[in-house]
Amino acid sequence: MYDPDCTLPIGVFDSGIGGLTVLKALTEALPRESFVYLGDTARLPYGTKSAKSVTRYCLQTTSLLKERGIKLLVVACNTATAVSLEALQEAYPGLPVVGVIRPGAEAACRQSESGRIGVIATESTVNGGSYEREILRLRPEAKVFSRPCPLFVPLAEEGWCDGEIAELTARRYLGSMVEETGIDTLVLGCTHFPVLADAIGKVVGPGVALVDSARTTAEFVQDMLERRDICSTTTERRLTFLATDGAERFARVGGYFMHHALSPDDVEIVDL
Repeated sequence: MYDPDCTLPIGVFDSGIGGLTVLKALTEALPRESFVYLGDTARLPYGTKSAKSVTRYCLQTTSLLKERGIKLLVVACNTATAVSLEALQEAYPGLPVVGVIRPGAEAACRQSESGRIGVIATESTVNGGSYEREILRLRPEAKVFSRPCPLFVPLAEEGWCDGEIAELTARRYLGSMVEETGIDTLVLGCTHFPVLADAIGKVVGPGVALVDSARTTAEFVQDMLERRDICSTTTERRLTFLATDGAERFARVGGYFMHHALSPDDVEIVDL
């Protein structure tokens, strides 16, 4: 039986740097918890890979984090959650594993008055239909309109999160979406997308609420820690950053996501 030490950190992983939006929300909601974040930067993006490859990557990543010692795992990647969550739960029974799709879908269902909900994500997440299934499970009468926006990921990874390029890209993807669908809520169905929220918001307009699953995932994790009685009581928080490639780039762009400077010395390169 898995019986974790409450002082162990929470593991968080993503295909790259986008999952830092989730980590930031977690650190704000859980000030006493320590975290180990792993960005698989050598193999990003996951959104264009096959489900078989993504699942293999996720199992390798989780194995490394488990060896480091974690009490709970957050899959801070919508693509990985969509295709690999069940495989991870089966491979590591007893280890609490939280994805980002269910919290995001729940938040969208609470937010939308009309039940007309948009989802933007990677091609893999959109094609898999995970958000649509979860939203319709919660609100069977809802209408879900999904649209892949793959170029948002490299924009976020490069730190090009505002300005002309970001707005033009958002307009190309979303310029006609609200008029065509009548949505009042839009789920940012990729952990990279929240840093592009200003550009996205300018295109869809103030009448559309943007749902960032990072905050609701943090609330979900807090509830799970409390229910399992594994909340940390220490005041000595530790943040560990791991990546599979590019410590300097991770630190440069990661600092933008975390809203504070990171040094390449803060990032340990690991081999999966």
